[in-house]
Amino acid sequence: MLQIYNTLTKSKAPFTPLEAGKIKMYVCGVTVYDFCHIGHARVMVAFDVITRYLRARGWDVNYVRNITDVDDKIIKRAAENGEAPAQLTERMIAAMHEDETALNVLRPDQEPRATGHMQDIIALVETLIEKGFAYAASNGDVYYRVEKFAEYGRLTNKNVDELRSGARVEVGEAKESPLDFVLWKAAKAGEISWESPWGPGRPGWHIECSAMSKCCLGDTFDIHGGGPDLPFPHHENEIAQSEAANGVKYVNTWMHAGPVRVNSEKMSKSLGNFFTIRDVLKEYDPEVVRFFLARVHYRTYIDYSEDSLREARTMLERFYQALEGVQATAVESEGEFEQRFYDAMDDDFNTPKAVAVLFDLVNELNRVKREQSPEAGVLATRLIQLGAILGLLQQDPASFLQGEAKEGELTAEQIETLIADRASAKANKDYAEADRIRQSLLDQGVVLKDSREGTSWYRES
Repeated sequence: MLQIYNTLTKSKAPFTPLEAGKIKMYVCGVTVYDFCHIGHARVMVAFDVITRYLRARGWDVNYVRNITDVDDKIIKRAAENGEAPAQLTERMIAAMHEDETALNVLRPDQEPRATGHMQDIIALVETLIEKGFAYAASNGDVYYRVEKFAEYGRLTNKNVDELRSGARVEVGEAKESPLDFVLWKAAKAGEISWESPWGPGRPGWHIECSAMSKCCLGDTFDIHGGGPDLPFPHHENEIAQSEAANGVKYVNTWMHAGPVRVNSEKMSKSLGNFFTIRDVLKEYDPEVVRFFLARVHYRTYIDYSEDSLREARTMLERFYQALEGVQATAVESEGEFEQRFYDAMDDDFNTPKAVAVLFDLVNELNRVKREQSPEAGVLATRLIQLGAILGLLQQDPASFLQGEAKEGELTAEQIETLIADRASAKANKDYAEADRIRQSLLDQGVVLKDSREGTSWYRES
């Protein structure tokens, strides 16, 4: 039975959806003011693997991931660029989709944008005011009354009294309490805005997700996910807003991906260790990056480093080398490897254990290949099918292993010419020249593999 760790209860429990066989899942997406970074990629890949697995096991998943396309950061960056906020967000959304495609991340079933749900947001704010959980302040903003919601802080074990003692009221603020957070912001001169009962303005960040999730999935849904920085205050505030407005439980299971560190340090622009997805993909094959992200359990932190990516490349090479030269054949039933893989993934999507099963499968595939057994085709199919659940191992093995030549490397055509020269030397019994060519290629990172079918090659990681 599938068990999932719930951030709310701080424990794993058997997963039971609201409706048998169906899962409603909402994941907080990106604020599109800049290119996506490797931390975004971690969340994208984690929930993509989760969605792929749930569907592979027969669940009907309605996966919603929002886009925040109006925000202080967007307005500031657009002004710096001298462009309209909508121009900036359209460019960044297109870039995000390009990054996702490169990493083999499937698009969500629904991808709502905040600007497309403005009336839903306004209606939700009106409901909160009517129920006494929100108020329009003298400065034109609308705030949420945190201390009126008795269960505030339960997701992250925050104590309201402690939060109050540590909070500061900024000069000029019109809040009733320093803990209150903004639901609707009055527009400043020249800013993008929408008409509302409280004057022109735009939504606060937290209310957007409460409105979009309600619109797409209803008042209560099965899973809410997001990145490591979101439990407080974002998700805490979502719970307060949604449950106060709707009068029912907001989410049954809360899931959060772990952070990305760079050489064991927190990733940040100020430390100069901040990497966009496209920066990373200039240096590494997208499948290597995906495997690097997917093979670590989604809740634990990932340490991004050159060594970690090289290790991921080496591990993927083992999979593709095992698949090389094997004709996949039909599999009629599930076997031991599938069951072990499913058992691992049913344990809170334990990808490290699942990947260990794939390596056991590779070892068995290599054994039967040496024996020239027809079982190799069946094992290759099992490996490809299980790899697909992780979004991996769908390339032609030779294409992956050979890769594209980087600057200064031999091209595929040059390598094939040298292999032909080596074959001619061997045919002429000039074994010294044949060995010299093999060594020359090896010195340039190209490994040759001789077999009865001929000579294949791949680039060393």
